[in-house]
Amino acid sequence: MIPIALTIAGSDSSGGAGIQADLKTFSALGVYGASVITALTAQNTRGVASIHDVPAEFVTAQIDAVFADLAVDAVKIGMLASFDIVAVVARGLEQHQARNVVLDPVMVATSGDLLLRADAIDAVRRELIPRVRLVTPNLPEAAALLDTDVAGSEVEMRKQAAQLLAAGAKAVLIKGGHGHGTESVDLLVDHAGFTRFAAPRFATRNTHGTGCTLSSAIAAGFAKGLTLADAVSDAKNYVTAAIAAADQLSIGKGHGPVHHFHAWWKP
Repeated sequence: MIPIALTIAGSDSSGGAGIQADLKTFSALGVYGASVITALTAQNTRGVASIHDVPAEFVTAQIDAVFADLAVDAVKIGMLASFDIVAVVARGLEQHQARNVVLDPVMVATSGDLLLRADAIDAVRRELIPRVRLVTPNLPEAAALLDTDVAGSEVEMRKQAAQLLAAGAKAVLIKGGHGHGTESVDLLVDHAGFTRFAAPRFATRNTHGTGCTLSSAIAAGFAKGLTLADAVSDAKNYVTAAIAAADQLSIGKGHGPVHHFHAWWKP
């Protein structure tokens, strides 16, 4: 049977991030994708014009419908927008005993637009982080979750990951894409130690949806039965190749998307 992954996230009307990026990633990696939409965004490669939250009770209805019929092997959580939505997602995960959950604590879009309201950040810390298998914050997101400064070195990244473990996380992948240098370094930290994943940093502005793509690629790996380290390694390789091929596309006038189907077709 084909593995099944569920994405719980917001919709990106330009197709580069959110639900659209997640479903593209699942398909590219041989996993059937289901979706629960938490918010509708009017956005493009230059920014977010408007956000419409899906009513919390309808988010619950979507979660219930999916789990009532599909054998979900893994879950990716992205944009949640509000306190109420965080709460119903947490309850849904517990009620349906969801497994292999990856939490991408989406707070700010590539364009800089705010995607998670301040009152929801504490709810993410309390209600979701202890319930998931892996949390995947980028450098600014890790700092926001801990109410501290953005890490400026790998040593500081490890310290912040350890703080998130102390807050209840089972494993943390701190993403270094917002860092500097010739390498983009992600650190996977759990209670057994840490693993460093490095890849070349490409000179491109077409990085819209990279965080969504990485977390959904990890969820795809979990759905296929990969270990934590192997799922992260495969996802890192996939995203690196998608970024390397991003300039083959010519989408929009701002931060264009990565090339999710780089292995299958070229413009």
